[in-house]
Amino acid sequence: MTKETTTHSTANANLDDQSIYNRFRGFAAGVASGITKLTVGHPFDTVKVRMQTSSNDRFKGPLDCLMKTVRQEGVRALYKGATPPLVGWMFMDSIMLGTLHNARLIQQKWNGDKPLTVFQHGLAGLAGGLTVSFVATPVEQIKSRLQVQYDASTKVYSGPINCATQLVRNNGITALWNGLLPTMLFRSWFFVFWASYDVFTRQLKKMEFSDGATTFIAGGLSATTFWIGAFPADSVKNRYMTQPDVTPKKYPTPMAVAKHIYNTNGLRGFYRGFLPSFIRAFPTNAAAVTAFETVMRLLA
Repeated sequence: MTKETTTHSTANANLDDQSIYNRFRGFAAGVASGITKLTVGHPFDTVKVRMQTSSNDRFKGPLDCLMKTVRQEGVRALYKGATPPLVGWMFMDSIMLGTLHNARLIQQKWNGDKPLTVFQHGLAGLAGGLTVSFVATPVEQIKSRLQVQYDASTKVYSGPINCATQLVRNNGITALWNGLLPTMLFRSWFFVFWASYDVFTRQLKKMEFSDGATTFIAGGLSATTFWIGAFPADSVKNRYMTQPDVTPKKYPTPMAVAKHIYNTNGLRGFYRGFLPSFIRAFPTNAAAVTAFETVMRLLA
């Protein structure tokens, strides 16, 4: 079995190397991806979350949301709630991409000399997405609650620690995992991300793009494909997570959120705030996947 056979679609995976060092390489490279993702993508994420969770009359659109946020709260407001994902995404991408890499290794061992199929790359992405959901849920809940604090009248939490403390004090430790199921549904779409990444990578290599350009373009295109399908689940997840911390809950279940969105705005309501995510998807994930692959190469 040659190296070229097992790494045809993923330049730095080294799937023929079953060593402990190679198994941990994906976790280390995932940290670089998480840092990159936050730096590039968080301002877009703030606009997206505010659009998803606000009433129809608060913002006319993504640009209006961006301008009002900057004008009324300053540029730093675009990085509200950045501390949880800065720490969280380092762990989240480490766990997700480390799991992805190890799932590829396991399947390659089963395949022998045959390279992984598109479906197998998708299964590896699914494994990573479901596994990281247990870490992502508390991180995203705290982040989202901080992002929708617009001014003094809507400010409930002084920071991420205060937010976590209040949630636990009012509802118990399990409150931090409120929204786990919609998070798992949303992140199951990483099957599509990594399956399409394999397809795009193969096609770009046939067009003789360099490894760096292939990784960057394929990462961006895969993210765009991912968000088109995953965005409705993300909308339900964010609205469910950011509802007021009172009893009884406005939305007792994620399904109640979905019904409210549909009854209020129809199918279009599930894609409210889609534009900033769509714009954000390519540069953020192209940079993040490039960082991941670069570190994988350096650690090879």
